[in-house]
Amino acid sequence: MKLPLPLLLLLGAWAIPGTLGSSASLSATAPQLDEEEKYSAHMPVHMQCDACRAVAYQMWQHLAKAEAKLHIPDSRGRLELTESVYMDVLDQSCSQSWQDYGVREVNQVKRLMGPGLGKEPQPRIRVVVTGGPWPSRLSKTCLYYLGEFGEDLIYETHQQGQEALEALLCEGPHGVCIEEAPVSREEL
Repeated sequence: MKLPLPLLLLLGAWAIPGTLGSSASLSATAPQLDEEEKYSAHMPVHMQCDACRAVAYQMWQHLAKAEAKLHIPDSRGRLELTESVYMDVLDQSCSQSWQDYGVREVNQVKRLMGPGLGKEPQPRIRVVVTGGPWPSRLSKTCLYYLGEFGEDLIYETHQQGQEALEALLCEGPHGVCIEEAPVSREEL
């Protein structure tokens, strides 16, 4: 897909005036999804870490917004949600639309993109495919973590910070975000 220069400028590409000429153009293509990525009801294995981080971010955001609305601190001086409120907030975080999330491809690697994701440098131009199966998959992933860990533990961990919540859901011995150990030269 070739895009005209004004549209590229809106997408984040830029150029030095006078250097493009009339024939220069930038191009971008939508990610090419395989059968699993297109049709499976579940999140593809290679995207589960991104999905987990998106879920952790959304849970944390929803809980933090609900806490910000509180005006009366508890006996320890903290703004703490009641059990019924944080259970509702966590359910709402899973039942949201998830429309801000989609998939992109950079260097032949497909990744989820959206709020709370994408700490690596962004390309000057990018194409993100949103909608489709991604909102449903993220909602199912969110509900899975609610069932797996429970609202009480998730809220308790949320109070320790965003990183702690992400670590609970995504890391550890059963987490989907396992960093691969670097291979030493002797192992090669």
